[in-house]
Amino acid sequence: MASGSDRNPIIIGGLPSQVPDFDPEETQEWLDSLDAAVDERGRERARYLMLRLIERAREKRVAVPEMRSTDYVNTIPTRAEPFFPGNEEIERRILNATRWNAAVMVSRAQRPGIGVGGHIATFASSASLYDVGFNHFFRGKDEGDGGDQVFFQGHASPGIYARAYMLDRLSEQNLDAFRQEKSKVPYGLSSYPHPRLMPDFWEFPTVSMGLGPIGAIYQARMNRYMHARGIADTSKSHVWAFLGDGEMDEPESLGQLTIAAREGLDNLTFVVNCNLQRLDGPVRGNGKVIQELESVFRGAGWNVIKLIWDRTWDPLLAQDRDGTLVNRMNTTPDGQFQTYATESGAYIRDHFFGDDQRLRAMVEGMTDDQILHLGRGGHDHRKIYAAFKAAVEHTGQPTVILAKTVKGWTLGPNFEGRNATHQMKKLTVDDLKRFRDRLHLPIADKELESGAPPYYHPGRDSEEIQYMHDRRKGLGGYVPTRVVRAQPLPLPDDKTYASVKKGSGQQSIATTMAFVRLLKDLMRDKEIGKRFVLIAPDEYRTFGMDSFFPSAKIYNPLGQQYESVDRELLLAYKESPTGQMLHDGISEAGCTASLIAAGSAYATHGEPLIPVYVFYSMFGFQRTGDQFWQMADQLARGFVLGATAGRTTLTGEGLQHADGHSQLLASTNPGCVAYDPAFGFEIAHIVKDGLRRMYGPDSEDVFYYLTVYNEPIQHPAEPENVDVEGILKGVHRFSEGTSGSIPAQILASGVAVPWAVEAQRILAEEWNVRADVWSATSWNELRREAVEVERHNLLHPEEEQRVPYVTRKFSGAQGPFVAVSDWMRSVPDQIARWVPGPYQSLGADGFGFADTRGAARRFFHIDAQSVVLAVLTELAKQGKVDRSALKQAIDRYQLLDVASADPGAAGGDA
Repeated sequence: MASGSDRNPIIIGGLPSQVPDFDPEETQEWLDSLDAAVDERGRERARYLMLRLIERAREKRVAVPEMRSTDYVNTIPTRAEPFFPGNEEIERRILNATRWNAAVMVSRAQRPGIGVGGHIATFASSASLYDVGFNHFFRGKDEGDGGDQVFFQGHASPGIYARAYMLDRLSEQNLDAFRQEKSKVPYGLSSYPHPRLMPDFWEFPTVSMGLGPIGAIYQARMNRYMHARGIADTSKSHVWAFLGDGEMDEPESLGQLTIAAREGLDNLTFVVNCNLQRLDGPVRGNGKVIQELESVFRGAGWNVIKLIWDRTWDPLLAQDRDGTLVNRMNTTPDGQFQTYATESGAYIRDHFFGDDQRLRAMVEGMTDDQILHLGRGGHDHRKIYAAFKAAVEHTGQPTVILAKTVKGWTLGPNFEGRNATHQMKKLTVDDLKRFRDRLHLPIADKELESGAPPYYHPGRDSEEIQYMHDRRKGLGGYVPTRVVRAQPLPLPDDKTYASVKKGSGQQSIATTMAFVRLLKDLMRDKEIGKRFVLIAPDEYRTFGMDSFFPSAKIYNPLGQQYESVDRELLLAYKESPTGQMLHDGISEAGCTASLIAAGSAYATHGEPLIPVYVFYSMFGFQRTGDQFWQMADQLARGFVLGATAGRTTLTGEGLQHADGHSQLLASTNPGCVAYDPAFGFEIAHIVKDGLRRMYGPDSEDVFYYLTVYNEPIQHPAEPENVDVEGILKGVHRFSEGTSGSIPAQILASGVAVPWAVEAQRILAEEWNVRADVWSATSWNELRREAVEVERHNLLHPEEEQRVPYVTRKFSGAQGPFVAVSDWMRSVPDQIARWVPGPYQSLGADGFGFADTRGAARRFFHIDAQSVVLAVLTELAKQGKVDRSALKQAIDRYQLLDVASADPGAAGGDA
């Protein structure tokens, strides 16, 4: 085998091999020293020496590669632990009471006749982590700022409720109404963190796993953004995200780590509760998830603090002169550690320490019970405090704390570390007695043997409760708390909307560009202009928004440290520490997280922001739909723009870009107000009303979704007697038929309105049909109002029955009714049952494809000529035209030949 000096030079760990060796003799001396250390003292000693050299190199600011993974021990050595400022005995009693009440709450929720379930094992493992945070770190909002933002792990909610009960923030009635939100109003508690259901308590919804981590990253970034732009002083705010090691499997959990490191978000701390278990079994049975996560986070540029062992291991590690114990820790897989958590001290002695005499000697003076209670760091208040303090004091990087715990800790042998523990909800009488004894609580046996187990409260005047209140007072108030301090915004007057209402004259522009022109005018407003937050996934140019680059600039905390390649151009790419535009790269998930953080700033920091998120509509609700539910849950507000909408409008891009369904997906979200406008004047009224509803005196917890298109059309000026109510409620008559004797109605939305107008002309000129054209600005809002009317009528039969708006709107219109859009038929079919007459819809059902716009529309039979055929077909059913006209129309317009269609307008990406 070739010697080290004979091997071909390679790059190892980032060390460049091209650098010449100017002193080979000195180099060889160092190599010989290492060889001697290995030969004389062994590999473990040599490894230790190398690690100390790396440590000293960093102290001397010598650039050496970062190690991906370190030993399976605590990052913070015992000698470096800070003074613990709390009263550990009192905190232990507080935590014991909290543990009890959390478990009892879930157990009582399983009582006969209720059986709503719950989870207790997650909080049992992470209770100490939260307790140290509550007692020493989490800042409240009483100082008038946003305090800290804490993303609680969803399944740990029972413990957060239990602590709130101790502080008289919740009552026994509340705890007994866990997961009974409607039947026990006003006492019901939501299953998980849910701001919409408990808007004065929870701030961040986190139980959709993976969304908490990405949400926390972008919340920390939004804090910096708001501070940099002078909107709010967030310098004291720290973002905490409590996560599970199994949760880190979700791509959203790890997918955006680099942005936190790239922007130096040292206001962010992840606390990963590594209890080594998912919902059904070990996270990495044959591996080591803490080591794996350490490598991932270090590689992404994070500061990593491992919190693995509690203080009972300190004497053993101090004896480990040759690294045998550390080596055993390094090489034992997670699945085996999970087994140790369920076995006896004798088993641990035999299997962990027993096969190496050096290890066995370390524990010779320990009893089996002492070995059994060699604990994990995530349950040791002093170790946790040291890790948290190091995290908040670290600068220049975000920090992750990897805290090792036992799932179901303290709940007894039937729960601790068991594969099924996540689904175990009910404690038997024996379980309760063991649990009580473990926690040293003064609860008599008879209280556990008859009826539901009792809650425990040490008394409002007790030392424990006073300690809790004092700690929260010193930290600025109770957590979690959601407070809305924001004042209504002064809204722009009608002049701001005037230019868009004038139409486009002879110029053809897309509705995307009409919106951008309006946005430019809104951002000039002296009162609210600075509050707009522009967000796009690397597509500003596609949407015609590069015109904002020179003025609004792109947010980058480092500014622009290079000369832009297009610096000589009028629309040059410009970055700035105070930039208004968030350019989040090719990441819809990241953009949506920014949207949520900005859209909830009115509550988080008391300062409203108006996010405007523009994206390819195909990649919005489809790709990040779960986050839009998170947005609704978090009561976030703002504008969401599905640009390049429609299944046939962005024709050249083909299947993956052909959106014919996002309006349908949007209809499923109760917090989403969705519109599909056709013209600039409609957009003006919709945006104006959206600003009023979301940021005016009587603000609502909704967000607006507008689908806009990339096909240039001529936009008419706003009609003199414009039907504003109809635009906002979902439908208005855009063009009244003036010739022809046979009446009909055509409903269209978005880019389909011009097709409907062309069909109106053909019907009048060639078929003697007088058709009115209606612009259906929102099929979804029409349906939503109609459903609410039916619900009211169902429950109030004694009252005069209400009539849905869509029915009233068409009450004087003579059918038939034909609806057409660039969406699948399910979108316009939402209102079919309430339209007073025969109703037929046309839509782009199926997969999209690349072709000309005309060919695509002819294929789906949604073009003007197909609308003509549909109207004639419905009239033939009524006997108002002869059925022979149908075959004539098919032949005349060559409707069976896709290639015969007029290709239509080409280009127009924006």
